[in-house]
Amino acid sequence: MRKSLSRRELLRTGISIAVSASIPLPIFGAAPSITEKPLDEFGYDEVQVRGARQKSQLENVTTILMGLDEDSLMKPFRAMAGKPAPGESLGGWYEWKPDYNYHHDDAGLAPGSTFGQWTSALCRLYAGSKFGDAPGAAELQQRAMRLHALLRESIDPGFFAQTRFAGYTFDKLVCGLMDGHHLLNDPAAFPTLDAVTAAALPSLPGHAVDREFQWKSGSDLSWMWDETYTLPENLYLVSAMGAGANYRRMAESYLDDATYFEPLSRGVDVLADKHAYSYVNALCSCGQAYLTGGSEMHLRAARNGFEFLRQQSFATGGWGPDENLRKPGYDELYKSLTLSHNGFETPCGSYAHMKLTRYLLRATRDGMYGDSMERVMQNTVLGALPLQADGHSFYSQDYNVNGKRVYSVHRWPCCSGTLPQVVADYGINSYFRDSEGVWVNLYQASELRWNVGSSRCSLEQTHAYPEDGLVRLRISTSKPALFALRLRVPEWAGGQAALRLNGHPVTPSMVRGFATLQRVWHTGDVVELILPMALRLEQLPSPGGPPHPQTVALLWGPWVLFALRQPGETAALTFSQDELLQAKRSGPRDWTVSRAGADRKFVPFQEVGENSYSTYVTLV
Repeated sequence: MRKSLSRRELLRTGISIAVSASIPLPIFGAAPSITEKPLDEFGYDEVQVRGARQKSQLENVTTILMGLDEDSLMKPFRAMAGKPAPGESLGGWYEWKPDYNYHHDDAGLAPGSTFGQWTSALCRLYAGSKFGDAPGAAELQQRAMRLHALLRESIDPGFFAQTRFAGYTFDKLVCGLMDGHHLLNDPAAFPTLDAVTAAALPSLPGHAVDREFQWKSGSDLSWMWDETYTLPENLYLVSAMGAGANYRRMAESYLDDATYFEPLSRGVDVLADKHAYSYVNALCSCGQAYLTGGSEMHLRAARNGFEFLRQQSFATGGWGPDENLRKPGYDELYKSLTLSHNGFETPCGSYAHMKLTRYLLRATRDGMYGDSMERVMQNTVLGALPLQADGHSFYSQDYNVNGKRVYSVHRWPCCSGTLPQVVADYGINSYFRDSEGVWVNLYQASELRWNVGSSRCSLEQTHAYPEDGLVRLRISTSKPALFALRLRVPEWAGGQAALRLNGHPVTPSMVRGFATLQRVWHTGDVVELILPMALRLEQLPSPGGPPHPQTVALLWGPWVLFALRQPGETAALTFSQDELLQAKRSGPRDWTVSRAGADRKFVPFQEVGENSYSTYVTLV
């Protein structure tokens, strides 16, 4: 290995060194220079995702959610309200245990807490199924509406008074009822929301309370794990949908400004030691405080929070080993590679991350947020193990030097609620629009349908990316249509991407990571984005701490390539720089690295199967 390389040499050889300590990231302490109107989202019924992995996940979560017994789903709400509660308990975190003791009990931690996430996912799955009139759409709609009706009959202040997670559960119920209103057009959704809110208010603090702060007298440690600081996001959204001005006031009262958002807006890093998923999810409330409430201070907080998060993110885009954000200067990411098997809370973390980057992309029109979203999707949640009918879920991604994909020991944990939601959102994360046209954010087999004036248009992605660097988009229009088509060009492409229109090279305008083609489009027009796919290395971040230039991940386009280990193998894997960068392609989704006459297979996370693996290897 060469002992030192200039940055120019590093770029020329394809080695990317993403080290926050040596490459300062922008901190937005002043008003952001954003004058454009935020981008709009497309509807769930306007996009269909067709990738094999995505479709498999969609079918999995739909089957599980449709198979859950309704009496079992309602049991904790009924029992905690002192009402008859027939049916079998679901068990796990979802069940109600009056004598729950956090010191030794697993089941009973958060009764009913995922109900709102599951009804939200049912609403989103129903809306997505309308794209092609998929069979089973009516059943999805009926189940979501029926569950919300049963909730209206069962909800009682006694439920919230007896749960440790009053704020957390209320937030998820608001989300489900919000989606029932705007995706199902359920006229009872907002009256039910009012009933749920009235039942919850006596058990809520009235303002944001940081995690691990004891505000309820006589409560044990487990009552300090609630997440009221995440509430504003969905409260802003329902207020904008017409639920009532009281929800806007409630959103503003729960903004975690004093200890979190206001310091972040000034560029002060207050992420250290915060609970990873919930405090990143809280940044989504900043996103809505800007998109719905117009607060530029909260937009600065969200942007700065994201930059601080990037400084401590693994190559996969994941963050928060052992569910904690890390303190700069203490080398905790490096230590976690040998001390922890809980590198990233995958379904929950990816759901929060993809919402946050969606909001920031809409607000700033900056492709860097799409790059980050793609990295997290491709390297984390698309490789999650399927949700099981008995409640076993894929919870944490393992970045240990001897990692493995395994199910959580917990049944029906929080990740059993976020996995269905993040899977249902793949489509709306893929495309955005403004008054001029369409922004293509995620490259995956999919189809978008929309109208330009009186012209019915569709855009279909037909390619194998990221197996290779060719992204192909085919346009269809009922009659010629004038609009702009903007394609995200990933930062890792290094300015070497090329664009073809109907087989001919074109030079588009480039703004903030998006290439723009504006013209009158006709049926049969084909746009091809050619991205320079090459192997590269990324160093483990070490924000404020000692650098680890010898600890690297191998990447191909947006994919991190994981080194598969042999059974019983425990030693750290070592390679030279040249051995890694000269890996041979041995299949569409696997590479072979040769060292001392022995071959080692590297694959994307989606392909690791039951093998042990290493995310990072050591350079020698």
